[in-house]
Amino acid sequence: MIGEWNDAVENDIMQLKRSVIDQMIAKGLNKFILITENVLNFHSSDSEYYEEWYEDIKDDGGWVVSINMPESTKYDFKISHIDMYIRQLESDNWRTFNPAHFFQLIDNKMLRLDSGV
Repeated sequence: MIGEWNDAVENDIMQLKRSVIDQMIAKGLNKFILITENVLNFHSSDSEYYEEWYEDIKDDGGWVVSINMPESTKYDFKISHIDMYIRQLESDNWRTFNPAHFFQLIDNKMLRLDSGV
């Protein structure tokens, strides 16, 4: 979805949150999958928009999942404490699923994780 996540220069997360995500949430969407395997650079200005996104959806059982984020970017998310708002999952074969089936796979994983199974 986004090849580089550069919050330090462009504030990409603010643009994504205000221009796209807020409209989706207003239409009732509360579960989001970000394919982040090509997000190689990440510079966080702060976690405000990530926290807001999480707060907007958590009470309705919503979540935000990052798929296949590179280790260096995961590290940047962790030291910025953004990993509190976006779950990190791996899926080697996500391209082989049609979107509805892939969503169901991730939704089931999240249900298991949230229930402690």
